[in-house]
Amino acid sequence: MCKINFIMLFSFSLMNFLCFLYFLFFDYSYFIEWEIISIFSVKIIFIMLFDWMSFLFMSFVSLISSVVVYYSMEYMEHDLNINRFIMLVLMFVFSMMLLIISPNIISILLGWDGLGLVSYCLVIYFSSVKSYNAGMLTVLSNRVGDVALLMGIAWALNFGSFNVMSFFEVMHSNIEMFIIGWLLVIAAMTKSAQIPFSSWLPAAMAAPTPVSALVHSSTLVTAGVYLLIRFNVLVYDNILMKFLLLISGLTMFMAGLGANFEFDLKKIIALSTLSQLGLMMSILSLGFIKLAFFHLLTHALFKALLFMCAGKIIHNFQDMQDMRVMGGLGIYMPMTSACFNTSNLALCGMPFLAGFYSKDLILEMVLMNYMNMFSFLLFFLSTGLTVCYTFRLFYYVMISDLNCSALNMLSDEGWVMMRGMLVLVFMSIISGSMLMWLIFPTPYVIILPWFYKLLTIFVCIIGALLGYFLSVVGIYNLNKFYKNYFYFLFMGSMWFMPQIFTYGVVKYPLALGKNLVKNFDYGWLEFMGSQKIFDKLVNYSQYNIFLQNNSLKIYFLIFILWVLVLMLMLFI
Repeated sequence: MCKINFIMLFSFSLMNFLCFLYFLFFDYSYFIEWEIISIFSVKIIFIMLFDWMSFLFMSFVSLISSVVVYYSMEYMEHDLNINRFIMLVLMFVFSMMLLIISPNIISILLGWDGLGLVSYCLVIYFSSVKSYNAGMLTVLSNRVGDVALLMGIAWALNFGSFNVMSFFEVMHSNIEMFIIGWLLVIAAMTKSAQIPFSSWLPAAMAAPTPVSALVHSSTLVTAGVYLLIRFNVLVYDNILMKFLLLISGLTMFMAGLGANFEFDLKKIIALSTLSQLGLMMSILSLGFIKLAFFHLLTHALFKALLFMCAGKIIHNFQDMQDMRVMGGLGIYMPMTSACFNTSNLALCGMPFLAGFYSKDLILEMVLMNYMNMFSFLLFFLSTGLTVCYTFRLFYYVMISDLNCSALNMLSDEGWVMMRGMLVLVFMSIISGSMLMWLIFPTPYVIILPWFYKLLTIFVCIIGALLGYFLSVVGIYNLNKFYKNYFYFLFMGSMWFMPQIFTYGVVKYPLALGKNLVKNFDYGWLEFMGSQKIFDKLVNYSQYNIFLQNNSLKIYFLIFILWVLVLMLMLFI
């Protein structure tokens, strides 16, 4: 089943890429309307939008999902329910496709909810308490965005159509369009895990690693960014963009800071995803739509590769995710280490890899743009922190001493996983320049002062040095983190967001519910209600049994009482 689905998805990816080239060359956009049913004057119409953007995104989603399915063939080989797992992944990809081609809010909601529900099934795939908690946190956080989208549908009723793209021209003169814009921004913030909805994204790491590679690269978390790319006219050039710039900048900084103090291998990569989502959102809020889409695509490739390399390392370490026990993998797993470092360097923005073309262009556009000092500092500090946690990860996993005694678990075999990773390595190297030539037919030539031009490289070098000096640790020298434990605990706790916006939100309602159950269901209602009624019924049934024992004395007594009652009635 894995091989069949791999071939099908890979073929679909190539077909979409060819369609993308055709539509881009001729500058075509197709709207296809399918009238499902017409009742009196009400028509239920399913609309599909095909243009170069939807074809390119579908091509990338299909490519990554095909590689992930192929990778799962070995990663999940001991799972008895692997066919169920592959079907869930296919449902997930189908929901994403539905979201990509939909300009209509109703059909967007179908894909949007499909992503939320299937992601819940995938996060709780490994049955454990931790997985169930993470799944509930994921699905309930996303429900906030679903509600915002439903309210947007209700507001769209004022215009008589759910196809919001058809009435963009009235948006500046209408308060309803502004409200729909707000609701779409809230929906995108929940799906793309911006502050204060960030705590679900690291928790969703409870899912199997192939799912993480798919979810955190090109599907679930990018759905919010893609929604705002599609409906950018609704939210552009008003206070919404300033609000989104602030929130996404803080998300980017918070995630970069948290990743520097985390030791779980998958959580570091998840926080890295959160940081890059903040970067996409912030450049989108400045009005650079194509640039946000460009970074979304390049990021999808190297982040999927990073997760797959991490999955292979975790697989060989017998499901150990703490990177403090790892080390020296450059010797034991050379091929995986090469892929891992390629994706890490692409994430940092190493020149001529995929991430360089999008990240460097974004930062130079920020330097060209008129913005306040706070947002400017958030951009460049977050870039430095990205390189910092990347080098920290590289040092712990590749260079430092192996802190694990069982060396026989380490092997670089598993060519099925390796083949899937090599496809993404190739794409991570060439996709940046390829997409740059295709999406931007006229090359950007950005003229800046030399110290601005060198600022990005300078920030990256400082971040790399800081990451190295923070993390120099071996078996015989003390880890610097333990000297300032409480300070680092504060810095690495995502600004206590899980405690405030997750546990904090549910703590008091749950405590109130517990008190109500204790005092009413198990207290007064139990004492005065069911228990009391039961005791009384037992007593009455005993009296009844006593009366029906055929005793002559009881019969005489009842007869005398009956005579007395009759005499009283006569006298009255």
